Amino acid sequence: MMFNFFKRRAPITKKKPDAPIYLTNTLSGKKEEFAPPQIGPVKMYNCGPTVYDTQHIGNLSAFVFANLLRNMLEYNGLEVKQVINITDVGHLTSDSDEGEDKMKSALKREGKEATLENMDALAQKYTDIFWKDLEKLNIDTAKIEFPRASKYIDAQIAFIQTLHDKGYTYQIKDGVYFDTSLLKNYGELGNIDVEKQKEGARTTVNKEKRHPSDFALWKFSKGIGWESPWGNGFPGWHIECSAMIRSTLGEQIDIHTGGIEHIGVHHNNEIAQSESATGKKPLSRFWLHRAHIQLDGQKMAKSEGSVVYLSDIIEKEYSPLTFRYWLLQGHYRTPMNFTWDALDAASTALTRLWNIRAKLPRETNEEPDITWQKQFREKINDDVDTAGALAVLWDMTKDDTLEPGVFLATLLDFDKVFMIGLGDMHESPKPESLEVEDLPKEIQKLLENREKARKNKEWEKADALRSEIKSLGYEIVDTDNGVKITKIT
Repeated sequence: MMFNFFKRRAPITKKKPDAPIYLTNTLSGKKEEFAPPQIGPVKMYNCGPTVYDTQHIGNLSAFVFANLLRNMLEYNGLEVKQVINITDVGHLTSDSDEGEDKMKSALKREGKEATLENMDALAQKYTDIFWKDLEKLNIDTAKIEFPRASKYIDAQIAFIQTLHDKGYTYQIKDGVYFDTSLLKNYGELGNIDVEKQKEGARTTVNKEKRHPSDFALWKFSKGIGWESPWGNGFPGWHIECSAMIRSTLGEQIDIHTGGIEHIGVHHNNEIAQSESATGKKPLSRFWLHRAHIQLDGQKMAKSEGSVVYLSDIIEKEYSPLTFRYWLLQGHYRTPMNFTWDALDAASTALTRLWNIRAKLPRETNEEPDITWQKQFREKINDDVDTAGALAVLWDMTKDDTLEPGVFLATLLDFDKVFMIGLGDMHESPKPESLEVEDLPKEIQKLLENREKARKNKEWEKADALRSEIKSLGYEIVDTDNGVKITKIT
């Protein structure tokens, strides 16, 4: 099946936003007005994937959110410099400082010898899959910088040396650690109560560590690793992000995003080491975090085998943009529960939008309707309220006073943020489900007779009526939520 994706955008002009932008800052726990930087682009860093395997849809949701955030900023006339890191070393299986490197585990899984060359090839394999998945979700990867941790080893060593020179580090048998007790505000992000973090609660017991919250900057290794002033080894997961942020965006940035699982450890550690190295300069003005995606009400996790991949969605003949549309229906700070029924409903809604668009002119020279545009901007500027903005779009489809050219211009204007393919004509991934009242009277009568036959358990009669309805050009599918009717094309 071929998918056509709308990638064209209007040129972005630098100007002050026409309406205020509000974002919920995890650092303050409040919704704050986002003031654009006075000079230069908005600097945004999004915690990226550890490329030891294919990213599941829960992982991908964080990058769809980052893209929506970028689109919203650009919609308001702001320029954005976006960086998504690629973690290809140093992320241990415990997500903190214990266990085996996830990349080394992946090499064992795939029967490869643990060498830097094999690790690099493995990382490239899964990075390529990640990029392709982003592109299928209408995320323009050409506009994003993707630094790989293994290519910034010198920067990480230099960063650790700075922290060492400032007295924030100590060395034990398995590596070099950051002493969190030297910071009064450690754990400020998310209001983490460090005093309640008992040894062994978030990490495996390491009796040599001075404090449970101390974290590794450099881990010693006799196998895969690099030379450093402290011995052969590899960087800690947290120092990688701080070093790559400084190398690509500078000492201070405007927005830092990630999943909510990053708040307690990873992002607090980034803040600790970055601000200690720079003399307490705030690392990021805003911290935004994406809530988890659950699968049938359960945590989505590779370790538990409960995952869905974008390839699974495509194999079931849904457009990847159906998943993107499904995400638009919720707020990034609210957990969402993925089910195939929910995706099916999203597919029906997106297909209806594509069908509406197909009835409009191919192009227009008209300007977007100001009234609808204002309503849309107010919603999307309010903490990236995609659900509210989507409701504005659906309300607009009921406005029969809009000329087709103006309607199309406004639709395309909204899609600069949504990026759900409203600029092109689409082959629908699945036929649109029809409402009974929209069917010809003859078909409605046959459906009514079939339903009576089913209630009376007259299965042969019901099957005969289904065949008759199909001969007239309509397909019937019985589901747990009732009958779905589609027109055969």
